[in-house]
Amino acid sequence: MQTFELFRFADPAQSVAVEVRCGAPVTTVDQERHYSAEIVVKSDFVTGRVGLQVSHEDLDEWERCLDALQAEEGAEWPAGDRSAWVDVVPDDPVEVTVHDSPSTQIAVRVPIDVASEWLEENRLRLARVRAAVSAS
Repeated sequence: MQTFELFRFADPAQSVAVEVRCGAPVTTVDQERHYSAEIVVKSDFVTGRVGLQVSHEDLDEWERCLDALQAEEGAEWPAGDRSAWVDVVPDDPVEVTVHDSPSTQIAVRVPIDVASEWLEENRLRLARVRAAVSAS
């Protein structure tokens, strides 16, 4: 089973990423395939992981979020209240808030001074994850 980053916001001091395990999916009763994933936060102040499940629909939703971020609008991903989620505000620095909801209801906001090519890099990460889940 391979793990791929769906997205990463990082600077030399801190980062927020989503890692997706692209092995055998879990199929729900409505025949939707989900892949295990984790939101990973690393900084000098806090380091942590929170689990979630990612579907093909979530990948499409992340692409729409990237489009919104490119238009300098905020984005929340994944949609719904089923698991942990992130809120991204494309300010300078980019603010990524990780919400562990509904479990602990803890939220951690991480300001990240991203490199200029962050949007293109995250589109490439999305393409790699899509290819990996299509092959599974």
